[in-house]
Amino acid sequence: MLKKIPNILTIGRIIIVPFFVLAFYLPGFYGDLTALILFIIASFTDFLDGMLARMFGVESKLGELLDPIADKIIVATALILLVMDGTIRNYEVIAAIIILTREILISGLREFLAKGKIKLPVSNLAKLKTVLQMSSIALLLSGNTGNKIINFQDYNAQTIGIILLWLSAALTLFTAYDYMRKGIDHAMSEDSKD
Repeated sequence: MLKKIPNILTIGRIIIVPFFVLAFYLPGFYGDLTALILFIIASFTDFLDGMLARMFGVESKLGELLDPIADKIIVATALILLVMDGTIRNYEVIAAIIILTREILISGLREFLAKGKIKLPVSNLAKLKTVLQMSSIALLLSGNTGNKIINFQDYNAQTIGIILLWLSAALTLFTAYDYMRKGIDHAMSEDSKD
């Protein structure tokens, strides 16, 4: 049973997505709160499933396959919804595009490196990027309710969320460059063998 818990959490994160989308469109306080809670649960299970798999030594191929997919689905869904409703707008959309582009790029890179049985470990900077990204999205999802709770001088939940979005986009560029460099080095070393 212990072996299955991390995979159950990962699958649960994927199952949350349609409910998260529905909650996003609920109006007012309860809509903001429900979408926020579902996103926080999904983000927490991302941390929890990996930690439990390592702690109990039950890392699996299924988890290895589904975990990055589940992460990308919830982040992409949240960013697209926030752009659609105008919470992320104008030049701020560039930060969202950077984050989504990096996710696609790293997925392709991991797939390429997997053919050579090379793993791409998650760096500490990439973990920090994820924390900033999830915090940013959570603050942006909190909507007017979050603005009423966090509001000092010119900084409310939305403003802080956008600042964190740009910070995570900057870290995204840096970590993507690092991963790409490793991938290109591997590809060039493989080409030189031919």
